[in-house]
Amino acid sequence: MSCGGHHDIDCREILDKVYTYLDGELDESNCADIRQHLDECHPCLEEYGLEQVVKQLVAKHCGCDQVSADLRAKVLGRIDQVRSELAR
Repeated sequence: MSCGGHHDIDCREILDKVYTYLDGELDESNCADIRQHLDECHPCLEEYGLEQVVKQLVAKHCGCDQVSADLRAKVLGRIDQVRSELAR
């Protein structure tokens, strides 16, 4: 995905890091980069908002249940597949 505007960091790279950002697993420098990009890029901000809502719903309904690495990989793979299909 790309909004067509110039950014220091490509939209695709930002969206690839959104889950890590939401999980609080990025250092402050990367967090600042993501926040700046989202402030400047409306399409990425919309994508981020949607992913944040999905994550909150999963957390609400799954609580502290541990997710297997295999399931996480399948879900992330499916998200990537849908993104690719939407980008066409």
